[in-house]
Amino acid sequence: MNTVLAGPGLTKKYGSTAALDGVDVEVRERDSLAIMGPSGSGKSTLLHTLAGIIRPDGGTVLLRGQAIDGLSENKLSALRRKRFGFVFQFGQLLPELPAEENVALPLMLEGMPRRQAVRQARRWFAPLGLDGLEQRRPGQLSGGQAQRVAIARALVVEPDVVFADEPTGALDQATSTEVVRLLTSVAREQGAALVMVTHDADVADPMRVVVVTTFDLDEYVYGALRGGACGFLLKDSGPTLLAEAVRAAAAGDSLVSPSVTVRLLKHVTADPKTDVRARTAPPTESLTDRELDVVRLVALGRTNAEIAAELYVSLSTVKTHLSSVQLKLDARNRVEIAAWAWQNGYAQPST
Repeated sequence: MNTVLAGPGLTKKYGSTAALDGVDVEVRERDSLAIMGPSGSGKSTLLHTLAGIIRPDGGTVLLRGQAIDGLSENKLSALRRKRFGFVFQFGQLLPELPAEENVALPLMLEGMPRRQAVRQARRWFAPLGLDGLEQRRPGQLSGGQAQRVAIARALVVEPDVVFADEPTGALDQATSTEVVRLLTSVAREQGAALVMVTHDADVADPMRVVVVTTFDLDEYVYGALRGGACGFLLKDSGPTLLAEAVRAAAAGDSLVSPSVTVRLLKHVTADPKTDVRARTAPPTESLTDRELDVVRLVALGRTNAEIAAELYVSLSTVKTHLSSVQLKLDARNRVEIAAWAWQNGYAQPST
């Protein structure tokens, strides 16, 4: 699939606080990306930067390969109306308009006659379970119904990207799950990419979630991974590891910050009740001594550059060894390599 939206090397500071520090993002057609983390972790800043609402201090935002962050405010506004759709936490529906006109509003703002815009808007009501609610005003709708109207409004312009900023924050758990299911499935059917900010791992379950946070607490890691997150990075992990985590998520794999992985694996292997060795499959082919050196350092949380420096080899040699190890261990990523090392006693510094 083609890349719809990309943000290489994004930075944004508020005073001395770095909200974004070299973030790399890539979203493809029909893809769904959840940006997840606690308040203050920079997730809304990232979404607003990708949507052209905030201009980055560094890096650039590309829509189908064309930079948008250098456009004038008027051109950015026009672009957001025509090529982006937005779903907000509280819907932001106009209370004086019936549901069908709320959905038709983006079309009318682009000059489409009211009658034609409303006719086009009505097509979205049945697919989103809103049949018969066209004439109701927002005050006559439930929270879930109002958010589905907001989803219809976001999709009526057939956007390239739908941005959803905490779209389930005001909803109960059951309604939240249903709204996200609709949002992801309908956006995918329409060929749009979806970028969603949320603090709730449970509602992000249908999506691939990478958590970026400053909170290095075991219970937070466990909660995120139990909730379905496929990546967990500390905010100071750097752009290279973040890019690797996003690529892993896109491929259906997972990646956790090496330092977090080491700590969690120490806990697992230190627990006498956890018989991890019994569950470890032997490699399909014996690892060489140099491969075992690389594996040991991966398990101790070293980056590729640190491994290269410690073993006095080139970075490309480290990558070659890691590729060979992945094949021999049938491991999808370095987290699984580290797990194998800890489970088999290869993670001690003196080994």
